[in-house]
Amino acid sequence: MDDELLELQRQFEFAQQAKSSIRLSERNVVELVQKLQELRILDFELLHTVTGKEYITPEHLRREILAEIEKLGRISLIDLADTIGVDLYYVEKQAEQIISDDPRLMLIQGEIISQSYWDSVAEEINERLQESSQIALAEIAAELQVGSELLASMLDQRLGTLVKGRLEGGQLYTPAYVARVSSMVRGATRAITVPTNLTVIWSSLQQLLQGINGASGIAVDASFFQSLFNGLVKENEILGSLRAGVHWTPNIFSIAQKECVDSFFSQNSIISYEFLRKLGVPNPIQFLQSRYPDGIPLSTTFIHPSIVEMLDSTVEDILERGSWTNSLLVLPSSFEPQDASKVLLSCPSVRVSLKSNDALIFGDSFIFSNIFIKDLYASMEKEMETINVPGSSIGTFSGDSLSSSKFQTDPSMFSESIEMGNNSGRTGEIMEKRSKKKKGKSTGNTQSTAAESALDDQEPSTKSKKNQRKAKASSSVQVAETKAGGKKESVKTKENDIYYPTEEWVIEKIKTLIPDLEEHGIDDPAIILQPLVNHLRPMLNNSWRERRKTLFSENAEKMKRLLDNTQQKLDESFLNLQLYGKALDLFEDDQSISVILHRHLLRTTAAPIVDMLFHNLDLHNKLKNGIEVAELQNSEPVSLSTGERTTIAKSFPGSLSSKAVTVAEALEGKLMDTFINALEDLAEESGMIVKKLDKKLERTLLHSYRKDLTSQVSAEMDPIALLPKVVSLLYIQIHHKALQAPGRAISFAISRLKDKLDDSAWKILSDYQTATVTLLSLISAAAGDEDDCSSDRILTKREFLESQIPALKGLVQKGASGEPKPST
Repeated sequence: MDDELLELQRQFEFAQQAKSSIRLSERNVVELVQKLQELRILDFELLHTVTGKEYITPEHLRREILAEIEKLGRISLIDLADTIGVDLYYVEKQAEQIISDDPRLMLIQGEIISQSYWDSVAEEINERLQESSQIALAEIAAELQVGSELLASMLDQRLGTLVKGRLEGGQLYTPAYVARVSSMVRGATRAITVPTNLTVIWSSLQQLLQGINGASGIAVDASFFQSLFNGLVKENEILGSLRAGVHWTPNIFSIAQKECVDSFFSQNSIISYEFLRKLGVPNPIQFLQSRYPDGIPLSTTFIHPSIVEMLDSTVEDILERGSWTNSLLVLPSSFEPQDASKVLLSCPSVRVSLKSNDALIFGDSFIFSNIFIKDLYASMEKEMETINVPGSSIGTFSGDSLSSSKFQTDPSMFSESIEMGNNSGRTGEIMEKRSKKKKGKSTGNTQSTAAESALDDQEPSTKSKKNQRKAKASSSVQVAETKAGGKKESVKTKENDIYYPTEEWVIEKIKTLIPDLEEHGIDDPAIILQPLVNHLRPMLNNSWRERRKTLFSENAEKMKRLLDNTQQKLDESFLNLQLYGKALDLFEDDQSISVILHRHLLRTTAAPIVDMLFHNLDLHNKLKNGIEVAELQNSEPVSLSTGERTTIAKSFPGSLSSKAVTVAEALEGKLMDTFINALEDLAEESGMIVKKLDKKLERTLLHSYRKDLTSQVSAEMDPIALLPKVVSLLYIQIHHKALQAPGRAISFAISRLKDKLDDSAWKILSDYQTATVTLLSLISAAAGDEDDCSSDRILTKREFLESQIPALKGLVQKGASGEPKPST
């Protein structure tokens, strides 16, 4: 066998030393290898080396990697690629396969580490640990250039075998050192007699160890002390309870604490949570419920069931007598109101009474018998029946009231201070002031001015016969002005509030009917008064509403008649206003005269409409709110001043007030259109309908007005009063317009008729107008002068005018030339 091997060796050596007759270049070799791979003669993978001059198989690469790992124990993939001379990609690929096949190897941060390496590291660490008693894990990790967590996990597997020590908080300790520190922890914690935070103890032990080890010693982490402490507690070497990991309560303290609580609760049957917190009990309710299962936990205290029994007997007696009490007077003085409420609800008699509506609880601690509450309500309701506003069936309540007689005799106790009434004397005062103003004017005015002012008082009637009869009445209903600055104050009141009893009134009555409130230990009466008011006032309000509802039913028929009457008057007056407004279009070319005519129509025709509407709406508002008013069948027209209109408008509720104020302001303006628009808005807001003047209705009203005016002209014998009526009738005959012109606009109105009349008629009308102006000037100049000469001139001029009356009447009787007949 050996001879054969030797022979083979010699043949191999000879073959190597023999020179080949054929030599291949590197390129040819590469191509030859590729051809063999294409022909699948080489059916395995070949890897190029980094130099490109050698081929290597993956199996060979794997064997070389394993050889390097076995030799070094820890090697970088980059170093492997350099050592073997193969690209890093192939090294990483083979390394992953090797590690997956061998569980003793691991790939950490580009390094392959074997378990043998960690064993050797553990042996080195153990040697250093035995020399120094403790080692910081971070220091070793920095030396080995690995993570602390990885090092800790590797050492944890070898503790007690290769490493003789204990790993706590990133530190390695020897068993002797652990026993020494454990003895210190045991002694320190056994010395504690009160609840203590363990972090304070650990801080003291750290300072003590640092003083023993010196400045070179490594600081011991608090978690090491805590771990030793937990082990001692588990082995029952230290007795006590641990809460939240750091709050330690020694067993001796818990025993003393429970004895103190038991003693206090057995003597008083009540104990507060604050008292337990002072004793160091962190969860008082849980602590007490565990020791006294029959006890009752409240908001601030814990009580024995005997407390409920004592209060229940007292409350039962109170309810039988139909009285009331404050449970705080029965309960111990340390009770809070919220606790008293819970104890009350725990009483069986209270629960039964509340279910049967025989008792009421107010505030937190007051219990009232329902009989007592009913008596209290009956007394207050009886007094309410005696309260009346003078002139009205319903009154208001004031917190300053002391007796019902004061309500009946003192009108100032009521909120309703503005009343509607008849004040006929005010009209006389206004007329008197006007006459004084006229007397005070300068007598140096021109004749035309005096004449025009006089003609203002002689303007023709623009209403139907019915309205004329109303206008003759001298007295009118006025709204009484408030005293002491009442004109500046708004009379807008909230009708829903002024008739109900106020809180102040109810409180005063409660104090009067329950005089012993202070005797029940009430420092602040509002504690019980406010709940009582909240309970009684709605009941009193309901009673008050029922009384008002009765009055509302009585006022319903009055309100219906009032609205029907108002609608009827509004229809008639508004149609006349629209009819007269048509004539204003004839004077739009002259702005000054147009303004005079607009203002005159607003003052004479629109003002009575507004006064009637405001007055009736105010009456309707009072009836609606349950206020009894005087007789509604008042046929006399209402005349209001500007201030009175504004006051009434502001007294209306809601949006009706703003629209009424707009109407009052438009009445003082210069344009009829603005007033009409405002009046239509007000009528719509108040639920009324305004009729529009159409052509057919206009012809009918114009014919009726013409017929009425013709009869007035025929019957008129006053020469001064005749002229404006004749002019108005001429405008109807010529322009088919109902003109309403003041005295100072008569001259201009006559001048507009010059082109419409023949010369003779124009001369008669012009001369008559000139004579009328002259007569009025004489009368104005003779005021206060009793000279006979002046009287003669006035008499002469009047006789001249009287002589011309038939001629003037003849103008309207024969009509203007070419005049069409009126439509019927």
